[in-house]
Amino acid sequence: MIIQPTKLFFLFILGGSLALAGCASHEEEKHEDEAHAWAYEGESGPTHWGALNAEWAVCSEGTEQSPINLTSAVVFEIDDPVFSYQDAPLSLINNGHTVQANFAAGSSITVEGIDYQLLQFHFHSQSEHSVDGVLLPMELHLVHQSSDGTLAVVGLLIEEGAFNPSFDSILTSLPATEGATNDPAGVTINALSLLPEQRTTYRYAGSLTTPPCSQGVAWMVMTSKIQLSAEQIAQYTTLFHGTNRPIQPLNSRVLVQDAS
Repeated sequence: MIIQPTKLFFLFILGGSLALAGCASHEEEKHEDEAHAWAYEGESGPTHWGALNAEWAVCSEGTEQSPINLTSAVVFEIDDPVFSYQDAPLSLINNGHTVQANFAAGSSITVEGIDYQLLQFHFHSQSEHSVDGVLLPMELHLVHQSSDGTLAVVGLLIEEGAFNPSFDSILTSLPATEGATNDPAGVTINALSLLPEQRTTYRYAGSLTTPPCSQGVAWMVMTSKIQLSAEQIAQYTTLFHGTNRPIQPLNSRVLVQDAS
């Protein structure tokens, strides 16, 4: 059954709390004194994040946390995000948890009439979201921010398959050590080339998947997966693996899937 919601109802289920007061504008951004305060395993791992810092209590106590299992979605007729990405210099940093590509102003998406500027994208391995309980080798997060500070994250699920030339300049330029950067001369990237051809999405109200786990993040995970070759996946996973937060409960939220 396909339901056609009003725009007001869609914004309610997508956006949750629309303000992200005090949260970092980049999902993986870290304060200097917190650079090594959390990890993906051990006593600083995900089950302990909420106790490591009083400002991270929502990691344990929040009821709208990410990632989630993508299953049993309610189907709606909703518009796909409108992508207005521009060519930009490739600028990579290894921040100790992931490799992240930062963007200057100029690239954006529009969702239900709201513009969100692209701030950065970064990788996780394995995927953070699962589909019907199954994790994939990797996931890419494109992090955007609106003028009022609300974050919108587009997630791309990555499976093993054919060589993907759109990722070649990124994966061959990965800085290998924590704190290292790489801005390869003359290399530009347009994040539009990273997206699947079909751009329908799962949508839900969630959170950052790393501390401080701030809620009110509008999540859009592409229903179509993208492929990287085994060699390309290995280029990333030799640096980082096991950088996925465990699946969080959906609780009373609604998971929506585009019908188009």
